[in-house]
Amino acid sequence: MKQICSLLFLLLATQAYAQISLSGEITDTAQHPVPGATIRLLQAGRHQAIQGTLSHPDGRFQIDALQPGDYTLVVSSVGYDTYRQTLKLGEPTHLHIQLHPANLLITPLEVVATRAASNAPFTKDNIPGKTLNQYNLGEDMPYLLSLQPSVTTTSDAGTGIGYTGIHIRGTDASRINVTINGIPVNDAEDQGVYWVDIPDLASSASSIQIQRGVGSSTNGAGAFGATLNISTHEYHPDPYASWESSAGSFNTWKNTVKVGSGLLNHHFTVDARLSKISSDGYIDRAFADLKSFYLSGAYYADKTSVLFNIISGKERTYQAWNGVPQDSLATHRTYNGLGLMPDGNYYSNQTDNYQQDYYQLFFNHAINHQLNYSLALFLTNGKGYYEEYKMNQAYADYGLPNPVIGGDTIQTTDLIRDLWLDNQFYGFIFSVNHSGRLNWTLGGGADQYDGKHFGNVQWAQYAIPKDYQYYYNVAHKKDANVFWKADRSITDKLSAYLDVQYRFVQYDINGFDDNPTLIQHNTYHFVNPKLGINWQLNPHSRFYLSYAVAHKEPNRDDYEANQAETPRPEVLYDWEAGYEGQQSKFQWHAGLYYMNYHDQLVLTGKINDVGAYTRTNVPSSYRAGIELAGGYAFTKWLHLQANVTYSRNKIRHFTEYIDDYDLGNQKAIDHGTTDIAFSPDWIGAAVLQIRPVKNLEIDWTAKYTGLQYLDNTSNPNRALSPFTVHNLIFNYQLHPAWIQDIQLKFMIENLFNKKYENNGYTYSYIENGTLHTENYYFPQAGIHVLGGIQVNF
Repeated sequence: MKQICSLLFLLLATQAYAQISLSGEITDTAQHPVPGATIRLLQAGRHQAIQGTLSHPDGRFQIDALQPGDYTLVVSSVGYDTYRQTLKLGEPTHLHIQLHPANLLITPLEVVATRAASNAPFTKDNIPGKTLNQYNLGEDMPYLLSLQPSVTTTSDAGTGIGYTGIHIRGTDASRINVTINGIPVNDAEDQGVYWVDIPDLASSASSIQIQRGVGSSTNGAGAFGATLNISTHEYHPDPYASWESSAGSFNTWKNTVKVGSGLLNHHFTVDARLSKISSDGYIDRAFADLKSFYLSGAYYADKTSVLFNIISGKERTYQAWNGVPQDSLATHRTYNGLGLMPDGNYYSNQTDNYQQDYYQLFFNHAINHQLNYSLALFLTNGKGYYEEYKMNQAYADYGLPNPVIGGDTIQTTDLIRDLWLDNQFYGFIFSVNHSGRLNWTLGGGADQYDGKHFGNVQWAQYAIPKDYQYYYNVAHKKDANVFWKADRSITDKLSAYLDVQYRFVQYDINGFDDNPTLIQHNTYHFVNPKLGINWQLNPHSRFYLSYAVAHKEPNRDDYEANQAETPRPEVLYDWEAGYEGQQSKFQWHAGLYYMNYHDQLVLTGKINDVGAYTRTNVPSSYRAGIELAGGYAFTKWLHLQANVTYSRNKIRHFTEYIDDYDLGNQKAIDHGTTDIAFSPDWIGAAVLQIRPVKNLEIDWTAKYTGLQYLDNTSNPNRALSPFTVHNLIFNYQLHPAWIQDIQLKFMIENLFNKKYENNGYTYSYIENGTLHTENYYFPQAGIHVLGGIQVNF
């Protein structure tokens, strides 16, 4: 540590000598700024970039520390012709660069329709694929996004590989709308997202937009706190290939190959990726074996484009979702009780097995530069099971009579069972987009989910037929929506935004795993309005204000647990305000939000008449906070980016229900106003980026997560302690003449070997007149390393 601090001190004390800078602004033909454009500066006569950057939200860019000489400037952005200019630099130079539309259909219209534009009055961040790739050594998408504002993450295996999760502003995955190329990803029934089913998606992502709060209208499960809009569509006019391989602690391996044809015969492109990730995990036996591929073919004409994607993921993971008992944290932090057999050994095939395949077909057509439309068809197939060894299972629970063996009646048996899910999710999305003084989009879509749930007994200690099927039920869900969003310039600086969505949901469930005779038929009609203003204070800064409404239907577990009373839909009223801008060395964002919930569904400990714990509607709850984010370039070799969130997350009146084993009922405890579970008051992140020598970048990252309660009682004895985790990342680039570049990456995670847990659960009961509480936690790995190489051809 002393050596690291000394190195940093020496680096900070070093003074850079004066060199030439190149700056400018990038606009389109209508003088609108082009954010996120890639700027590369090449030495004359060479193809390798010696410097590069991205344009800021206002279209500005700056490259420092240039030597006098001859250069070629190359500027590219999706939807525009590549700009090239030969420069002879001898003094600081400022340019105004205008990009012209390329083929009108290079821009992914299906993404444009659902993303918030640069002047939309919502809180958002745009993340280029290159930023994700910088840290991508095998961890899942939530961990690659962990440094974004208001984000917290979880990992069952403790390494960020396998079953992982993401929360934004305390909002869990079932309330975060996720789309890939505008197509819904959230599971239709439980409304969550399982990143383990689409491993290494980050290697195919060209960009991601995160909207915090309700955000603009989108397809799929209602955005009830945040939106992740992922695009894999990136136009590659030139052939390319890359190979990535990484390895590290816990026998972690990642191998990825990507290839692209470039533009063939002036019209066609083919892009492909093949990935494999494996890890033994930090938690005992919590291995992950993940495979995926991506294949995309496209046809481009002057006004028409057709794209077809296949995204496939297959996972096999050892189950680690029960966590570690609190009393084992000090003595056996990696304990995993799943798969335990009577002889004290563990069942080797206590695994989760699933494959998910996405098929996406897009048709885009531009009528002119102001008007275009898009239509997409999609099919998502999912099939898999989890297998488990279960001890002392009652025959009655499997619909079987008690067998008589040797004159003895056997009531229970050990067994191995597989619980299956086989589903299809299919439908279409569309959009019509118009740009002008009044920019508007008419969009929407419709989809249907057909799911089969069934369980088979593979083996039993006593008298159950092999492959005996003990339950089978089906579910069907229809979801349709249509939205119209528009923004209009009122003055040169002020614009207004209006967005209205109608959403229809019909959910039919013909029996449940534990309640095969319970039938549910529910239909919902939701209207979700949104409006706001954007005030462009000057070319470099803006202020925005918005109000949005969202509705969300209950999930499958809510219907199953609430047999006597159908749970009500949740409603969210969201206010967002922000001030953001960019100067030559400094960029900033300051935002306020107030998210007021009506009938939010939360766990209270209450059980139904068959003993299942239920989520209950609470009349009033809210999240309110301030988000600050910024970056500053101290010198050409030292940059700092940081964000911090302070929030209050409250249920205005919470009643807890505790099992009373002495009386055989439940005891109600009124807690008054309490904190919402897994919603820390403080979240912060920082990245110190150092470039001590040419082609070497060192990033020191820090992530702080405040106190999180495991339930909604605000009981400090049922909580996750605050923690800060530091990582150190090294990235070195080589530029041999025979290939584009070689990147060497090395990451030290949890640099100071912090012992912490980022997830857990709790339950309490009364027995012999005493209140007992049992907490379970998900410990994370101590200091560990990952290293890799990426070769780009």
